[in-house]
This record gives sequence, C-alpha cells and structure tokens, in this order.
Amino acid sequence: MEHILDILMIPIQVIIVFYSLYYFILALFGLMKRKERITAAPKNTFAAVICAHNEEAVVGQLIDNLKHLHYPQNMYDIYVVADNCTDQTAQVCVAHGAIVKVRQNQEDVGKGYALDWMFAQMLAQDKQYDAFVVFDADNLVHPEFLREMNNHLCKGEKVIQGYMDAKNPTDTWIAGTFSIAFWLVNHMWHLAKYNIGLSTALGGTGMCIAAEIVRKYGWGCDCLTEDMEFSMKVLLEGVRTCWAHDAIIYDEKALTFMQSCRQRKRWAQGQCDCGSRFIPKLFARGIQKGNIRMLDGIITLSQPFFMMMSTLYAVMAYINAYIPLYTNILYQIVPVQMWTVLGVGQYLIPIIVLLQIKVPVKSWFYLIIYPLFIYSWIPVTFLGFKDRHKKKWSHTIHTRAVSYDNASLLRKENKK
Repeated sequence: MEHILDILMIPIQVIIVFYSLYYFILALFGLMKRKERITAAPKNTFAAVICAHNEEAVVGQLIDNLKHLHYPQNMYDIYVVADNCTDQTAQVCVAHGAIVKVRQNQEDVGKGYALDWMFAQMLAQDKQYDAFVVFDADNLVHPEFLREMNNHLCKGEKVIQGYMDAKNPTDTWIAGTFSIAFWLVNHMWHLAKYNIGLSTALGGTGMCIAAEIVRKYGWGCDCLTEDMEFSMKVLLEGVRTCWAHDAIIYDEKALTFMQSCRQRKRWAQGQCDCGSRFIPKLFARGIQKGNIRMLDGIITLSQPFFMMMSTLYAVMAYINAYIPLYTNILYQIVPVQMWTVLGVGQYLIPIIVLLQIKVPVKSWFYLIIYPLFIYSWIPVTFLGFKDRHKKKWSHTIHTRAVSYDNASLLRKENKK
C-alpha cells in the first residue's frame, strides 16, 4: 500500500502541469497586439448605463466625461440606475444631465438585480438602441471608447469587454498592486484570448452588449459576479465575449487591504458559484458540439478551484520532501529545463507588459511587493468558496472624484 496517495496526487500533478503550460503559452500571445484602426463610421446607437448606489461623490464627473466622447451626441444617451440610494445620487445625476431611473428593492440587492431591472425598463420603452455600454459610477472613460466599440460591433462582435485601466494607480500600495494585477490580466488573459480566437469574460464595467443579445437571452444574472455569469450564459449559446483593447475605461482601485479583501472575496464567491453551475454545462455542450471556446470557458471558471488545489498541493509537496507520501511525477511529465523556463517566464512576462504600457515609476516599486498581494488571494479564495452560496452584496465606497480633463495620468493614454 506504499504511496496510496498516488491515486489522488498523480491526477493533481497532471492538472498542475496542464494549467502551468496553459497560463504560460497564453501569456505569450498577450505580448502581441495587432494594430487596429477605426475604419467604421458611426453607425450604432448606444445607451450608456451607469450603475450607482450612493455614488454622489463621483458619478457627476463620469456623466460630464461621457457627454464629451468623440461620438455623435445624437447617437448615444446617458442613463443612471440609482439603486437603493440613501444619498443625493439621483439628484446629482439629474443636475448633470443624465436620464435617471430610481430603483428601490431591499430584497433583491446587488448590481446584477439592478441591471436586470434597468434592461427590462429600457427594452420596454419607445426609444431603442443598438447596444448597451455599462459603467460603474467611479469610472472615467476614454474619449474614443464609443468609436472603438462601434468598430467592434461593425465587425460582427456582440459581447465586448473594454480595457480596464486604473484611475488611481499610485494612491496606496494596495491600489498600486491592484492596478498591476489588472494591467497584467488585460494583456496576459483578455488580449491573449482574443488574439487566438477564444472567448474571454466581461469585467463588470467598460462592457458593451448588443441590444439584440439582451433581448434574445435576457439578463437574468444576479450572482455576485453577474458579469462572469452572463459571459458563461451566452457562451453556452455560442456567443463569444470579445476584447476591445483600445476602448479604455479608468476604474478606481481599492485603497486599503481590507477593502480589497472584501471586494475580492465577493468575486471569489461569485466565481465559485458560477463554476459549480456552469462547468458541467460547458463540458457537456462543449464535448457535444466540439466547441473549444466552451471547453476553454471551463478553465476561466475553474481558476479559484485551481488556486485552492495548488495551495493544498504545495503543502503536500513540502511534507513529501521530508516524509515520502506519494510519487512526484512533475519532472517526468515536464523536463526540469522547461520548469526553469516557466519559472523565469512568470517574472519576465509581467515586466515586459509593464514596459510596454509605460506604467508610472512608482508602479515599479509596487511590483516588488506584488507577490504579497497575489499570495493574499489564497485565504480570500478559500473564504469565498466557503460562502459561495451567499449573495450578500458588499459595496465598495468610491471617493476619487476627478474629472477626465484634470487627470494628467489619463491624458498619457498609456500607449498599448
């Protein structure tokens, strides 16, 4: 009965090898970006939808920003769903010229419910639009955002995520490391998947959805990561989530460690919930249809499960080095030279990405402590898994009120 744990540990090692090679190869495709020019004339009409819960401090700047996008003003309107607000959010939005819909529902709380209600309102009204673009109240938006999305829509893409940049990348070390994480995901995940024809996932803000998709499939996504839920819902129908690398929004990152932990725990809860519901469906339909995008969606959803599994494996590997409990086959599957390449790559590729986008000087200091931020995902993910069936919404308070014109960092437009 020697090495009885092999029954469990050998499959785990095979999975770790697969994911390690997958992440490395995918990241390489994220280092390349095809030059895309806006070739389509303004054709699509847009409803810019802002989700706001007690956002009086920041939402006015976003509305003012949206009113000056480089797109015909008669081809888009700005809507705000003032969701369960107890402050002056609705009044601020009206004063800045937005169309405001007030929602009060203390039972169905969260952004997913608010969007479901808002889309139903808008699809029932007389004035209709070709696409919805969704923003969080703390965002700022690049002037070319709608022109870029129009270009992608004209290419036949129906569900599109924009580039999620940082509004406050040097405010605190948490905002700084959070920003690095988003920059790397933008390139090593979203852009990479788009480059090779896979489906990525919506990020909750800066996203564009053709109205026909919402009309046909509905929204109906109310978990804590409604963006991921909708991405997988339409992926099951064969609709790919695309990536618009030059449609940029600037998002306010969490300022404190505990604030970031609450936010990331909510994401982990939602992703674990989505994974348990959609992985079996994607596997069955992906095999049935021979659809590689659906099967790849399983990898997207399984990231928190892989993190927990690899953490437990790391503990077991440490014990196994002193007390042999199972057979180590990692170096039998992949040569030690390849593991060296993977090890160097996990540090080198992020540096290349940050050099490409010309990040602030301070970000290079944050890169030194970035591993601490990454390791903090481990307890957050375990807690998120434990509470995966809970739907209590954790609201992130936003305070970084800055106009687009006054944000010197944003004017640099990060050459990507």
